[in-house]
Amino acid sequence: MTPDQLFGQLWERYAGLTPQADEIKALFEGRGETVINDHVAFRTLNDPRLGIDNLARAFLAVGYTPQDEYRFEAKKLFARYYAHEDPKQPKVFISELLLEECSDDLRTTMTGLVDQLSDEQLADPMLLNAGRPWQVDHATYERLYQESEYAAWLAAFGFCANHFTVYFNDLTSFETLAELAGFVESSGYPMNQSGGLIKGTPAVFLEQCSTMATRVPVTFTDGDFELPSCFYEFARRYELPGGGLYQGFVAASADKIFESTNQ
Repeated sequence: MTPDQLFGQLWERYAGLTPQADEIKALFEGRGETVINDHVAFRTLNDPRLGIDNLARAFLAVGYTPQDEYRFEAKKLFARYYAHEDPKQPKVFISELLLEECSDDLRTTMTGLVDQLSDEQLADPMLLNAGRPWQVDHATYERLYQESEYAAWLAAFGFCANHFTVYFNDLTSFETLAELAGFVESSGYPMNQSGGLIKGTPAVFLEQCSTMATRVPVTFTDGDFELPSCFYEFARRYELPGGGLYQGFVAASADKIFESTNQ
């Protein structure tokens, strides 16, 4: 499999959960833009059976290598990003919930969900795009949400791209990221305002903003309920003093981007 084939599969599931992504991409293309992905993000648990290293297997197989790591204390998350030697390929950002820092109830609940997976499922490198591989009820989702939106989202949606990210620097019809955000919002897509519309500044060499997640019906064992699924992000990178664009992430900004899936 090539990187393009892999990301094609990831986009297909993501766009199915996030109709706004195809719609916003089409709006940009209608302005004559070619949309390039800056990065794609995934969520998981630090359960040894499916932590970051497990989800990264499909990317390592097509030429990706691990780069910087990040810690999100309040949300109890650890993350690492991966890059390809071809700079035109998007970066991959994988985060995991640190179960040992969570309550006994959350830890037991999430471990119980993973227990439903077969050895064959766990061995499949494409588990990262398998959707929800376990059965769960809505009451469990609500209980998890009270402690960790991240855990609740993972319980409801399982494994897929949590968001794709438009690379602002390759766009030609917007002067600023704020102008882009205004265009997206005026087109009918609410933006994440947590921590401000634009997260980051030129001083940290990265600006980001994102839509709020599309709400979609999710089938639980006790019925169908509408929940926030995935979202679309936009990132602008700035030149470093020593030359070259900044390639990493800013933890304080990413912390607020996670809240794009909040209810």
